[in-house]
Amino acid sequence: MPGARADDLPDLGESARADFSPQIERKIGESIMNEIRLREPSYVDDEEINDYLRQFGARLVAASSDPGGSFHFFAIRDHTVNAFAMFGGFIGVNTGTLLTAQSESELAGVMAHEISHVTQNHLARQIAKEKQNTIASMIAMAVGILAARANSQVAGAAIASAQAGTIQSQLAYSRDFEREADRFGYQTLEKSGFDVRGMGDFFERLQKAGRVYENNAPVYLRSHPMTVERLSDMQNRAYDAPYRQVPNSLDFLLARARLRTQAGSAKEMVAEYETQLREKKTPSETATRYGLSYALLKAKDVAGAQREMDALKALKPASAMVDGLAAEIRVAAGDLQAAQAGYRDALQRYPQSRALVYGYAEALYSGRQYEPALRFIESQLQLTLSDFKLYGLQAKTYAALGKRLQQHRAQAEFYMLQGQLGPAVEQLQFAQKAGDGNFYEQSAVDARLRELRKQQQEEARQKRNNG
Repeated sequence: MPGARADDLPDLGESARADFSPQIERKIGESIMNEIRLREPSYVDDEEINDYLRQFGARLVAASSDPGGSFHFFAIRDHTVNAFAMFGGFIGVNTGTLLTAQSESELAGVMAHEISHVTQNHLARQIAKEKQNTIASMIAMAVGILAARANSQVAGAAIASAQAGTIQSQLAYSRDFEREADRFGYQTLEKSGFDVRGMGDFFERLQKAGRVYENNAPVYLRSHPMTVERLSDMQNRAYDAPYRQVPNSLDFLLARARLRTQAGSAKEMVAEYETQLREKKTPSETATRYGLSYALLKAKDVAGAQREMDALKALKPASAMVDGLAAEIRVAAGDLQAAQAGYRDALQRYPQSRALVYGYAEALYSGRQYEPALRFIESQLQLTLSDFKLYGLQAKTYAALGKRLQQHRAQAEFYMLQGQLGPAVEQLQFAQKAGDGNFYEQSAVDARLRELRKQQQEEARQKRNNG
């Protein structure tokens, strides 16, 4: 997470020895998340994976001690086993964790533990107890800790900007916090319907891997030290629980197949999947055929991808991921009408899928159906005003129609929702000069520009006061 720098975070003013409020925590978390999206090359910008983590995380959060809490789950492309919680409910998980977990319950155990670190305010409590003089210095330390948790290989710059010794000592949560996260995580796992043995099984396997590699323990164990006492506590709780065999969800299997396909070369993955199917050595024919169809599409063998998709559809899988890939293949084949119909039908079944939403909007745009695309995007924005990708699609579509004021206005919101206030103001200035808007559109631009300039002035004033 080399881009996460304290200088880029919002100036929150002096608040000597004050506890973090939920609003401040969220603001810090959003700022670091924006840095990750913009500057961290290992951030997984894949909407199918994001959709899976969103629905999977929501199931766990609903069973947590804060079911109404605001959480955001995302993936980092890294083969190591790691997961980390940030301020404001932002939880990252390495792709290595998704691929190492032998069941969805094991993954749920890891994520329930991280959710519990958030619900119990462990990060804020740990940093605040250091009695730093200002929130700004707490933020600097938080950025270093989070950078090291996210990717220990690239954390040097962030750590150097704060107090390296203190940060290194803070990398591991206290034993009390870890035990508390275990306890609340176990309750979350149980209430959400996953197998409670998943947590202990996964951590025990990690610990054994750590012994094999001696000092090169998995990253997750370095930031969440596993003691014999903690592992025994987990196993004892699970021992007394009634046996519950929980099958993996289809989307868990498909997400893993998608990540595995992305990790290897298309040609190698095609050969591997074909071998598995030929030798009937696959735990899930559906997931294997999905991976093969996706790998063939990556290899630009569109006809082969369609052939495998037909075989996959014959298995009658119920998944937005399958429907999305089927429509993507039709786009690659140049059959935009079939792709659009596929997206429309799939959205009837899975209206919450952001991957389908973006795919349909892109298919309409590619087919030069700009007005229908704008109507669809507007209907989606009414459901979720904070989706910067929708504003980006809206800006692109307005540009195709030559509507410059509306293009720059949408682009301003695209930047604003990613914490880029300066570029947002610049886009609104372009919108003012476009000269192709009516009175009401021009008035809306003027009002929004005044609002953002006022925000700029307030941030500049705070920086002067705290300089």
